[in-house]
Amino acid sequence: MTTPIETLAEHACFGGVQGFYRHASTACAGPMRFGVFVPSTARGGRLPTLFWLAGLTCTEETFAIKAGAQRIAAELGMVLVTPDTSPREPQLPGDRESWDFGQGAGFYVDAAQAPWSAHYRMSTYVTEELPALIDARFPTDPARRGVFGHSMGGHGALVSALRRPDVFRSCSAFAPIAAASDCPWGHKALGRYLGADRAAWAGWDASALMRRTPFPQEILVDQGLADRFLDEQLKPERLEEAAAVSGQRLTLRRHPGYDHGYFFIQTFIADHLRHHARLLG
Repeated sequence: MTTPIETLAEHACFGGVQGFYRHASTACAGPMRFGVFVPSTARGGRLPTLFWLAGLTCTEETFAIKAGAQRIAAELGMVLVTPDTSPREPQLPGDRESWDFGQGAGFYVDAAQAPWSAHYRMSTYVTEELPALIDARFPTDPARRGVFGHSMGGHGALVSALRRPDVFRSCSAFAPIAAASDCPWGHKALGRYLGADRAAWAGWDASALMRRTPFPQEILVDQGLADRFLDEQLKPERLEEAAAVSGQRLTLRRHPGYDHGYFFIQTFIADHLRHHARLLG
């Protein structure tokens, strides 16, 4: 049976359609929202698809509104999918107390601790449930699927690709949390979602995963050097260290003057879409 999708809004955009939708998620046991940009070239068949995983405090609308990616996606003939960054319902105790945990901060992990484990199963959502839903309802090619993201979502993109190369054939990230098990954001999120045993955190740490098993394709990462989170939270050098151990093909570009926000993303988004287009064909 086809999963029902509620259309919240649809807008003409660069000859295609930017839509926002809601559905009842099995993985998250509640309603989840997502956005999809479908270019006009979809009339000719199924297209490669990019899943964008947004950062802390963001929603399914943030990238679609701020990144300016639809124009390039229309030129390249690519579908863009933007899931929300966490469940929003039902409200759980403490899930709105801080901006870096709970709502807007799902960290793309499958929580193992109550009460989060009942709903915060974002890894299963973005690697299994949502891709299947998209392929069933939109003109996408399941054999040509990539993932990219920013900050918390950059962490999510790297972890999702490294854990599930059978789902995603290409990967890139902007200013990712490169070592979630060794930074304050990660300590807070992984400790509450997964529990106190730090050995379990390694399975959700991009650098730890990359050190163990490389992703089959080259990974592109861009990092601004004026990013106020660079040294304490992001630690991109950990990816370089991991890549040197495992042989991962990694292009990590550092950009003087660029900070952590969407002006940085706008500047280099075309490079990322073309990176994925090259790998997905």
